[in-house]
Amino acid sequence: MSIGVALNARDAENEIDATVALAREAAAAGLRSAWFGQRFGVDSPALAGIVGREVPGLQVGTSAIPIFGRHPLLLSSQAQTAQAATHGRYHLGLALGAQHLVEGGFGNPFERPIARLREFLTALRQLTETGAADFHGELLTATTPIPARVPGAEAGVPLLVAAMGPQALRVSGELADGILPYLAGPRALAEHIVPAVTAAAEAAGRPAPRIVALVNGVVTDDVDSVRERVAEQLAFYEKIPSYIRAIELSGGRQAVDVAVIGDEKTVAAEVRRYRDAGATEVVFAGTEVAGEADRRRTWALLGELAGEPAG
Repeated sequence: MSIGVALNARDAENEIDATVALAREAAAAGLRSAWFGQRFGVDSPALAGIVGREVPGLQVGTSAIPIFGRHPLLLSSQAQTAQAATHGRYHLGLALGAQHLVEGGFGNPFERPIARLREFLTALRQLTETGAADFHGELLTATTPIPARVPGAEAGVPLLVAAMGPQALRVSGELADGILPYLAGPRALAEHIVPAVTAAAEAAGRPAPRIVALVNGVVTDDVDSVRERVAEQLAFYEKIPSYIRAIELSGGRQAVDVAVIGDEKTVAAEVRRYRDAGATEVVFAGTEVAGEADRRRTWALLGELAGEPAG
């Protein structure tokens, strides 16, 4: 099973330089992929393209870009550029986004998100696979009076969606290559998320979807203190309905309840639970929360697990 990490260098003097350094360290530890979130700061596809060129062999991905405030034509250009820069190692993650950020930041009404996701994926797939589009939907139009292909990205770009709700899972199974569930524990994956997206993909005649599970976790001996810190950092998500549902389906009440915090034995057992629940890949986020020593300790364990044979 592929194991990666989400990199966070937002507090560094130079975020780009620091992220590249972290990516080199992750690759040296045996991790297979590095992922980058999208906020209102650094442009994640650009960062992924830089990291992918600087650290050969490391898979890089965006997790995830909200579709509100973006257009398939522009996002296709970004994604294809990153794909060409990394020679096929870039993975594009999309998200619906949080209503208060969409409306507060872009001034766009957060309306008909599932319909928008369907149209966005349809147009974006045309663009990334063929370099052209002629899409006219209810909410989006994407046409290419001039070519939109980026030489070097002819193989296309894997499209993943941060989907967890039934409707988003259905659309993702039909139109995407996989999903990026976050704050969804093994129970939610095995009983609800993986069956739903897999059934949708099968009905659409598509291959089995990738299940890239994003997991907040860290190896540490200071479990209680770290748990308090993680609870504060993740409280934001407890206001978003899709995450509330995923946490509850996982058997938790708070976001921290699905975080993986403990010694090597504890964390390794949880990673294997995700694999058994249907995750094809696991990406650990928030590994920096307990400091540099525990981050390195976490990455060392994850690198060992990434080298384990399947089964």
